[in-house]
Amino acid sequence: MFIATLMNYRNTNKYLLHAFVAMPDHIHLLLTPAEGITVERAIQFIKGGYSHRLGGKQEIWQRGFTLHRIEDGIDFEYHRNYIHQNPVRARLVKSAEDYLYSSVNPANQMDSTPEHLRG
Repeated sequence: MFIATLMNYRNTNKYLLHAFVAMPDHIHLLLTPAEGITVERAIQFIKGGYSHRLGGKQEIWQRGFTLHRIEDGIDFEYHRNYIHQNPVRARLVKSAEDYLYSSVNPANQMDSTPEHLRG
């Protein structure tokens, strides 16, 4: 349900989604908000949309989030790899490709690296 929510807002052009992983107790996202949308608003779409799908009867999100702005192509690749390796570091799988709830899964189409970060 979370991935469906994430992809819905991507498909309605709220943001470009470059990488994600949904872990049992947290998520990591690498995204570029659409023009006119702040990072904070993009996260509100995701959190609010998922909470709505769950019925909104329970508090599931921590307040706020940690933000890191990508500096260059090296930083982009570092964070994309960090996201994909998260289930491996947590010992949920032996290989990132074995984890279904991430952008490594071929069923989840991702947006390409932003042009200004390609090198």
